[in-house]
Amino acid sequence: MGSPDVPPPADPVDPDTFFAADLRAGTVVRVEPFPEARTPAWKLTVDLGPLGTRASSARLTDLYAAQDLLGKQVVALVNVPPRRIGPFVSECLVTGFDGDGGVVVATVERPVPNGARLY
Repeated sequence: MGSPDVPPPADPVDPDTFFAADLRAGTVVRVEPFPEARTPAWKLTVDLGPLGTRASSARLTDLYAAQDLLGKQVVALVNVPPRRIGPFVSECLVTGFDGDGGVVVATVERPVPNGARLY
């Protein structure tokens, strides 16, 4: 039996659809406040190694102070088009899970090179 707080599974997808999502490891190298965001968020700069650095708006303020995110290796979706959020352009999507009290950022179990792909 599932918890009433956990949504049911999404519709099935074939492996090719899953692998079309380009998920990469990257290190957060800058964290800035984002007071213009409608929902509280941080402006992150993520070092993705050979892919360069990319900006991301991340709704992680409930569980993370800026210093908690700085230097953390995260999992980011990099093959999304840039998205303007107010005055800011988000160039990747830092991933996370619904948690108790906010979004829990998705991280790697041990360090990997920035830009390493999730398979």
